[in-house]
Amino acid sequence: MYKDFSIKPPFFEIGPKAYLYGRDVLELALAAERACEKYDVQIIFTPQYTDIPLLSNETKRLLVFAQHMDALCVGRGLGSVLPEAVKAAGAKGVMLNHAEHPLGLSVLNQTIKRADEIGLATIVCADSLEDASAIAHFAPNIIVAEPTELIGTGKTSGLDYVLSTTKAIKDVNPDIHVLQGAGISTPQDVYDVIYAGAEATGCTSGIVKADDPIGMVDEMIHALRDAWDARHKAF
Repeated sequence: MYKDFSIKPPFFEIGPKAYLYGRDVLELALAAERACEKYDVQIIFTPQYTDIPLLSNETKRLLVFAQHMDALCVGRGLGSVLPEAVKAAGAKGVMLNHAEHPLGLSVLNQTIKRADEIGLATIVCADSLEDASAIAHFAPNIIVAEPTELIGTGKTSGLDYVLSTTKAIKDVNPDIHVLQGAGISTPQDVYDVIYAGAEATGCTSGIVKADDPIGMVDEMIHALRDAWDARHKAF
């Protein structure tokens, strides 16, 4: 776990994947930046590698993360993603083990250690309860708990999954933040998962495929803030 990284719930992750790049992704990032300030929340934004310098230079509050990196050291490795290069480009952290770019547990552990070495925070995806518990032993900064079969479906995780995965992770390491993802496609989905007990959530297709992606960012971050505040008033 990269000790110098700090993030405060509630927070949100926006993952453009390969849908947006260049000026289009910058426009979305600037909308996310405005939402950060308006609702006083932190947003992790994971653009294409080539857009990391652009977004890092043009935003102040956004936490720009790489979509992946490899565990290699400086030297040979044509076609690989060098951790030092990711940091030099301006990234604050890296996403690992997404369903579209899975890693074996031993490789994942090694890659998290490399991120820690050079000062990159880690947000690591987990599918099942067992995966979440195993990955928690590697001490990433954030674990994304999302059933792979729900990604991009518009169907969200049930309350039992939210509560059980959060507990399993916190039982291993209470310092790890838990982001509950998969199937988040509307502001109501955001509200529901945060009110149910999540520290954070995130979205890709619900934003980038919306008729008004800029407006959707604002609506989702508004829902995040409202749900967090309502939950803490209720309990």
